[in-house]
Amino acid sequence: MTEGNDTALVLFSGGQDSTVCLAWALERYARVETVGFDYGQRHAVELEVRAGLRDSLSAMRPQWAARLGEDHLVKLDALAAISETALTRETAIEIAADGLPTTFVPGRNLIFFCFAGALAYRRGARHIVAGMCETDYSGYPDCRDDTVKAMQVALSLGLDKRVTLHTPLMWIDKAGTFAMAEQIGGNALLDLVVADTHSCYLGDRTHRHDWGYGCGECPACNLRAQGYAKFIHLRKTT
Repeated sequence: MTEGNDTALVLFSGGQDSTVCLAWALERYARVETVGFDYGQRHAVELEVRAGLRDSLSAMRPQWAARLGEDHLVKLDALAAISETALTRETAIEIAADGLPTTFVPGRNLIFFCFAGALAYRRGARHIVAGMCETDYSGYPDCRDDTVKAMQVALSLGLDKRVTLHTPLMWIDKAGTFAMAEQIGGNALLDLVVADTHSCYLGDRTHRHDWGYGCGECPACNLRAQGYAKFIHLRKTT
């Protein structure tokens, strides 16, 4: 295991954003490991596509295959037990009285970072890569850049070891994420992101759209569809 500044741990859900972040990390670090979290999410199908995505990325470039290390899956049943949200319960996806979507799982990303930090410590990784984005998102406060910066300070202090949190998608929208996939891995990576990643909150992989699989109606599908349409438009006009 390569340790220190050459090792990264990627929060890898099986979604569009985390897959692009994994490719981004594979371009930069000598060793890259992945971690996923099973927290009782309704769209648990995202966990089922992770292995295939890792295999496809490994097959895409020899250096990626050499760099891609172990995968870790962490069960966080307690998060679902204390959450009353549309991602962990069969409830409507809408805007709640506090102005946040009912898909917001309080503390989710904070908990993810804490467990990722503990795992990175054990695995000798100084870099943690995650797909949080403040430009084109659902209004989750734990996706904000200030939150991520605060968690970086807390983890570095609490572990008594410098930890750097990277969010390469923080200031780009979904169209930019599709563009980044194409820039990193060409049509092969773009096609992989479209066809094999999962974003739909309802876990629908029966309806195929130009932008991928999903119900086509939930907020995650709407963001992805709009982003893909914008990406295609920009590619045609530039």
